[in-house]
Amino acid sequence: MVSIISHSPEETLEAGNRLALELRAGDVIALDGDLGAGKTHFAKGLARGLGIEQPVTSPTFTLAHEYSGGRLPLFHFDFYRLESEDDRHRIGLEDYLSDDGVLVIEWASLFPHWLPKQTRWLYLSVLEGEKRQIQESDEPRVQTQ
Repeated sequence: MVSIISHSPEETLEAGNRLALELRAGDVIALDGDLGAGKTHFAKGLARGLGIEQPVTSPTFTLAHEYSGGRLPLFHFDFYRLESEDDRHRIGLEDYLSDDGVLVIEWASLFPHWLPKQTRWLYLSVLEGEKRQIQESDEPRVQTQ
């Protein structure tokens, strides 16, 4: 189980980079936690570790971004603005779950029943200043917007 204290955004990126080295096609990484805790920075680190050179940005308003050119494609979702099952179908989540890439989903615990049982759940918490805690859990935690 992952449990890391990050002291800077760069350390959060590096934590994602290290995790990416373990990832295989079909893996799903659920990122949750405090607003501003570094979920997108962690996703940037995953992309870096997969060898993706494109700039990674938050998919808050577009809901999904696709990145290719690395060892595996990365599909980056944000569930924060989703409200219903209709949204699940609108973004085509099932297609991505059956693809040969890695999914990383911010605010995933808003709809945990949409994700496969083997999803890796990571929680990022703001401790103080730029210090963050990244902890892995066996299951989703209840999250509210």
